[in-house]
Amino acid sequence: MRVAATTIVLASIALAIQPGYSSDTAASTAARPNILFIVGDDMGYADVGFHGCKDIPTPNLDSLVASGVRFTNGYVSGPYCSPTRAGLMTGRYQQRFGHEFNPAGTNGLPLSETTIADRLRAAGYVTGLVGKWHLGSEPALHPQKRGFQEFFGFLGGAHSYFDAAGILRGTEQVNELDYTTDAFAREAVAFIERHKGEPWFLYLAFNAVHTPMHATDNRLARFPNIADTQRRQYDAMLLALDEAVGHVRKQLADAGLEKNTLVLFISDNGGPTMPGTSINGSVNAPLRGSKRTTLEGGIRVPFVLSWPDRLRPGVYEQPVIQLDATATAIAAAGAKADKLDGVNLLPYLGGENSAAPHDALYWRLGQQMAIRAGDYKLVRYDTNVDTRTGRQGQPVTDTRLYRLSDDVGETKDLAAELPDKVKELQTSWDAWNATLVKPLWGGGRVDNDGPEPGSRKKGRGKGK
Repeated sequence: MRVAATTIVLASIALAIQPGYSSDTAASTAARPNILFIVGDDMGYADVGFHGCKDIPTPNLDSLVASGVRFTNGYVSGPYCSPTRAGLMTGRYQQRFGHEFNPAGTNGLPLSETTIADRLRAAGYVTGLVGKWHLGSEPALHPQKRGFQEFFGFLGGAHSYFDAAGILRGTEQVNELDYTTDAFAREAVAFIERHKGEPWFLYLAFNAVHTPMHATDNRLARFPNIADTQRRQYDAMLLALDEAVGHVRKQLADAGLEKNTLVLFISDNGGPTMPGTSINGSVNAPLRGSKRTTLEGGIRVPFVLSWPDRLRPGVYEQPVIQLDATATAIAAAGAKADKLDGVNLLPYLGGENSAAPHDALYWRLGQQMAIRAGDYKLVRYDTNVDTRTGRQGQPVTDTRLYRLSDDVGETKDLAAELPDKVKELQTSWDAWNATLVKPLWGGGRVDNDGPEPGSRKKGRGKGK
């Protein structure tokens, strides 16, 4: 069973910062916010209630949206896992430092790069990571060497939801595990409780809903009418993620921290719906394309920013990218900001700046590319989207031009009709591309998210 394509009405609502706020003096005139980044893994664009999903209840994510700003044109800087995370951690296009593909072996986030955890720790924040790292497994690349004081999770790109092998607390192996999504929620709640008297930054990176398709029995029982086995597992896994978000937000409220906590929620990329990717039953409608492509279905994601003390709830329609969340958090904390590609969104959300945050957004993944400027997007994408063969090394299309304002599904190529627009966007992308470096690794099987310990086990747990 699949969710029907949902037409999303992009309502234009005025957004404002509450009276007395100035983005230049936030850190000095009010208590610095706690900062919570929540990242889902391989979520479909259509698979949340606030995007019209009907078969998966996501009340806690919907409640987060109700408390904050929903970005209808929210993007990530890469169409799959590790590169997007490298961008989020640095606030920089990851292609600037060669992290264009998923790492393997000794590779990982280059030591030349400063992470948001480095910056916030230097600014007096306690820093923690719970969940998926996927930015290097060598000792020098461990999260606790990259600015995080506390770590509970796994280092690779994918993991069993039931097996403890590979789950670490710091550098020590954990011996028992019930279900990763539940365990990560408990660890996040405990982190908030431990540090409620000081400013903190928590990066909560779930492996849900990435393969392997592991769900608890009790949650599977919530979906007796879903005939498609894979979709049923996916629904149960996403339900667990939503419940985990609910537990964490309850802890914020119980600790009196909810209003002065800046919360980001995104998926690391679009849902994997194309042969050759780790297909999980996700749905990207009304977007076309999949994880591992530069079409909208690979890079446009659920994107929410909440800070009740400062941001009034609403909808923001200008294109933004996850790099902006990093820059915004750094600015809100009063931490050092340099060499960032992301933009502090607070003046834009507060009405101090009515312009678009970016003249253009850019993507590069091997031979795939994209640029979005205003309503127009020029894109060259993996032809597996169209051929459905799943072959690695599949060629890319020629460049195609879409007007997203009236064709969000990227169905009508305007390249022949608007050659001057094609030239304009290609020239802009070429200029950006000239500032990048060659990939430090990769370019083979780009969907390689690493080993999945215990992924072949069929057993499930009762869970919650």
